[in-house]
Amino acid sequence: MLAADDLATLRNFYNDVLDWKIEAANKDIVFFKLNGILLGLYGRNDLAKFHHANPEGSGFRPFNMALMVNSRAEVENIYDELCRKSVKIVHEIVEPPFGGCYFLFADIEGNIWEISHNPFIRVDGSGNVLGHQPIDHL
Repeated sequence: MLAADDLATLRNFYNDVLDWKIEAANKDIVFFKLNGILLGLYGRNDLAKFHHANPEGSGFRPFNMALMVNSRAEVENIYDELCRKSVKIVHEIVEPPFGGCYFLFADIEGNIWEISHNPFIRVDGSGNVLGHQPIDHL
């Protein structure tokens, strides 16, 4: 996920200038499919809120990487494994209003990772992102 100071302008840059195809979008977020991965653009303030951080403060990085999995059980298993390894959990498992669940952790340099089961993102048995279902109704 890449934080955008101006979501509409950044969306247009990737879509119109780079000719990247929009996979799914609504007024708050846009996803581009890039060779088996999804690049998400999200407003800077919204991404900071997602991280439970101040968008201008030292605890926020305007970028987070996400590993998508197929089920809540997979999210929970990864969460438990990272806790056993004393990895810094930034935010406990949460269920967003649109469904699924996620949690956030930091790597040793403070980069934020999201482990997520999102019912709108298709993932194959090998963990490859296949695409994103429409979200314009959200």
